[in-house]
Amino acid sequence: MTEPSKVIHVRNVGHEISENDLLQLFQPFGVITKLVMLRAKNQALLQMQDVPSAINALQLYTNIQPTIRGRNVYVQFSSHQELTTMDQNTQGRGDEPNRILLVTIHHMLYPITVEVLHQVFSPHGFVEKIVTFQKSAGFQALIQYQSRQCAVQARTSLQGRNIYDGCCQLDIQFSNLDELQVNYNNDRSRDFTNPNLPSEQKGRSSQQPAYGDVVGYPPQMPNAAAIAAAFGGGLPPGISGTNDRCTVLASNLNPDSIDEDKLFNLFSLYGNIVRIKLLRNKPDHALVQMGDGFQAELAVHFLKGAMLFGKRLEVNFSKHPNITQGADTHEYMNSNLNRFNRNAAKNYRYCCSPTKMIHLSTLPQDITEEEIGNLVEEHGTIVNTKLFEMNGKKQALVLFETEEEATEALVCKHATSLAGSIVRISFSQLQSIRENQ
Repeated sequence: MTEPSKVIHVRNVGHEISENDLLQLFQPFGVITKLVMLRAKNQALLQMQDVPSAINALQLYTNIQPTIRGRNVYVQFSSHQELTTMDQNTQGRGDEPNRILLVTIHHMLYPITVEVLHQVFSPHGFVEKIVTFQKSAGFQALIQYQSRQCAVQARTSLQGRNIYDGCCQLDIQFSNLDELQVNYNNDRSRDFTNPNLPSEQKGRSSQQPAYGDVVGYPPQMPNAAAIAAAFGGGLPPGISGTNDRCTVLASNLNPDSIDEDKLFNLFSLYGNIVRIKLLRNKPDHALVQMGDGFQAELAVHFLKGAMLFGKRLEVNFSKHPNITQGADTHEYMNSNLNRFNRNAAKNYRYCCSPTKMIHLSTLPQDITEEEIGNLVEEHGTIVNTKLFEMNGKKQALVLFETEEEATEALVCKHATSLAGSIVRISFSQLQSIRENQ
């Protein structure tokens, strides 16, 4: 037994054990002045206010095996008599406030991307840069705020919290770096102050960032976590979540009625569109490159077999990993009509196969039901319409006789201008329009 110390060393601290769990274990014995989680070692150091408090705790836990969340933890006196800032992290990162945070994510059931991290951390201040990478401690990210004050506030608010229920726990420390170097804007790194960076390196870059390379990070499924959250923690039936092919082939199109913008309006319901190419030698075929493999999987899953302009749509993954830019490709990567730039989780929640009901939003405030009918009636028989207001904004539901009519109205009229407003249209999963809706 090491000589008594007010610092207690705890072993077998699993990733599911939070700081709060440890505090509850030792608070009955007195005031805890410091607690350090050594996540990479599954250990923790905990400093009581005085030695007698620590002795009382260890006497009890020598006779009774302490368990947290069903896991046995083992306690002994630490060789430290006092915890200093340097002990707080063996990598030389301590409690010295800095505008750059080092974030380790434990119990990571869903892939975490730059987008997800930005959603979590941006409410606490302007996030300038994010870099993610894989280390022995697990999945980590460096997050650079505009000010140190924002970083301190973010750490105080988010330390120990889960991004999703029961998983993806945040372990946040201050980094000892002064400035993050970001070379590419993609799913692994992003410089929010410089949107013009390339998305991938051409060849192998000789200059490696100071925090280690990001090569070897598992295949990206950006937004998987947002999708899982949207679907209540589990993916929709039939969605594997493991597809990494971004490009889909849509075939059996009606060449007389279809064009790139109409395909964009339909496929953008399931993810952001990078580019679209109608195949000139096969006029009823088109390639659609989605933002990532997950979004492509949603499009294939929900659109296969849909009726459009009198034809039954066939949608499959393409053998081409992406569409090469060219004179006959239409670019949509920077389009502000892409639906998944904001509220990704909310948009995923609305993903479904085509229905008979369309939902119209961003409508002019003085719109009438008659004008809504005039906008879409050429596409089929309207059974019912309803105009309503939500959060002070006018929205509408239109029920058609068939899914095909509703789909045609959506592909032809989404993103059209009506009295100065760009109308947004999506499918509604409601079965009927009730008067009290």
